[in-house]
Amino acid sequence: MNSWCNNLELLIKSRTSLIWIRTKEEERLERILNISRERLNIKRYVCWDCVRGIKGSLNEEGKFSNNPIGVLNWLKDQSNELSTILLVKDFHKFFDDPSINRTIKELSSSLKETSHNLIFSSHLFPSSEELDELMAIINLPLPNQKELKNLINKIAINTNSNLEEQVLNELSIAASGLTEIKVKQVTAKALAQRGKISSEDIKDILEEKKQVIARSEILEFFEAKSSQDDIGGLNVLKVWLNQRYRAFSKEAREYGIPIPKGVLLVGAQGTGKSLTAKSISKSWSMPLLRLDVGRLFSSLVGSSEARTRETISRAEAMSPCILWIDEIDKGFGGDARSDGGTSQRVLASLLTWMAEKESAVFVIATANAIDKLPGELLRKGRFDEIFFLDLPNPQERLSILQLHLKKRRPSYSFPLSTIIDRTDGFSGAELEQAVIEGMHISFSENRDLMEKDLIKSVSELVPLSRTAKEQIDLLKEWSSTGRARSAS
Repeated sequence: MNSWCNNLELLIKSRTSLIWIRTKEEERLERILNISRERLNIKRYVCWDCVRGIKGSLNEEGKFSNNPIGVLNWLKDQSNELSTILLVKDFHKFFDDPSINRTIKELSSSLKETSHNLIFSSHLFPSSEELDELMAIINLPLPNQKELKNLINKIAINTNSNLEEQVLNELSIAASGLTEIKVKQVTAKALAQRGKISSEDIKDILEEKKQVIARSEILEFFEAKSSQDDIGGLNVLKVWLNQRYRAFSKEAREYGIPIPKGVLLVGAQGTGKSLTAKSISKSWSMPLLRLDVGRLFSSLVGSSEARTRETISRAEAMSPCILWIDEIDKGFGGDARSDGGTSQRVLASLLTWMAEKESAVFVIATANAIDKLPGELLRKGRFDEIFFLDLPNPQERLSILQLHLKKRRPSYSFPLSTIIDRTDGFSGAELEQAVIEGMHISFSENRDLMEKDLIKSVSELVPLSRTAKEQIDLLKEWSSTGRARSAS
């Protein structure tokens, strides 16, 4: 947050007369501007909205209510000796007025000769391309963990809630990605229910985060129920992931290891790519955010890029977290000419962020078809590693079958060697389906599961390795050239 404040103060000091700040946190922005005003020795901070008019200026409270052009002309007439920051709220609603447009244009020039700054606050980006060129446009980031920790600690002190340092840290980490208003609402709910703030509030905070993510329509807060113990095989990938988990620690920073970027998992359907993404979330105790690439794209010009920026900002605010981009080949595997280059611009934004990000957002992308993936996605530096998930070998098939049988029929006592021999070319998902189908057979005959039931179910199931043989052969050939590590 310090770097953002420094950037804002630099814009003010360099006489950037018009600044547009995109945020929904008006109260927090006002507090930041007041602190910056004091640091920069600016004489006055004045706030305006169309209902209450001017606020914060001596003897002029309520002036220019419902008069946007009046407050603009007021700033134009202020003496240069009395340096002023004027914050105007929701001004995007008045951009269609030609006289207001003209006044803003004149202010962009005249204010450069003064010590005044005009700052617009809105939850939207400016809609007028004509005025975009005249102002600096910045996002107010969501509160970082230090700010959230200070906020929760202040509330705890005021309500006599004795919080241990560890609990305070856990609450601030859980609240990452929420606005100050949402944190205050959650803590108020906790006080109403239990009379104090405690570690029990983490559940309420996570529930609030789910609601915030759900309203974004692009990200989905995914509650993982499977751990890495629920995955058969893929031992090389599991070891690699355990090493990357340790790299998120403070000791890793001190050792000189950078924060991990992410991993690309490539393989046929049913080989455990999505299950791996879900299992990492539970094993690492990090929230899992699923990105629906299709929802990034909008028919409005520039809206897709804005949604991408919003998604990246939201994911970074939630860090440490895992961003799961499922079937990335379907999202960016089309012809760029068919959508006017929108998909390429969105992909470029994502790739630039992935290459340069310093936040603890671990990206897991999955792909079924390597021939549809853009070449720039496979370049070194985008992901820490690319893994190929092949169809399971005999030992892995045994491990997968044992997992599903122990989960559903823990009392089974028959050998699995015959089934292993007859399931060559089966994926993990197909092996699970074979177990379920065998159970349907035994259940319909009112008896326990037997070896013959599984033999019958696998004999009737046609695996993907036969129906999509060409696609799987292409994946194996691509992997054999050394472009990806084997997950097994």
